[in-house]
Amino acid sequence: MAKQVSSGKVRGSRTGRPIMALLDILGRRWSLRILWELRNEPLTSRALRTACDEASPTVLQARLTELRVAGFVDLGDGGGYGLTPLGRELCEMVMPLHRFAERWHSKSGA
Repeated sequence: MAKQVSSGKVRGSRTGRPIMALLDILGRRWSLRILWELRNEPLTSRALRTACDEASPTVLQARLTELRVAGFVDLGDGGGYGLTPLGRELCEMVMPLHRFAERWHSKSGA
């Protein structure tokens, strides 16, 4: 079960509403990338760092801790990080955005 993410203090929000807390977590550098790289299979810290273009180990661990506290990522028995059921649900919700981005990119040449 996800732990309490916010006690009312959320960057960019005075209310601390759940949507603002979620956007705060997902807006932090490397958070979405970590979730994206874990979408297919669990990865060790080293494999995850490689998949994330050699992100700083300190920042990567900070984000993993935040994502674990939020209930999206868990550390498996084999030592690898993987998505929780809640994390998988979140990634499923991001997939339509991914498909849109692919179409947009191919049409705009961005």
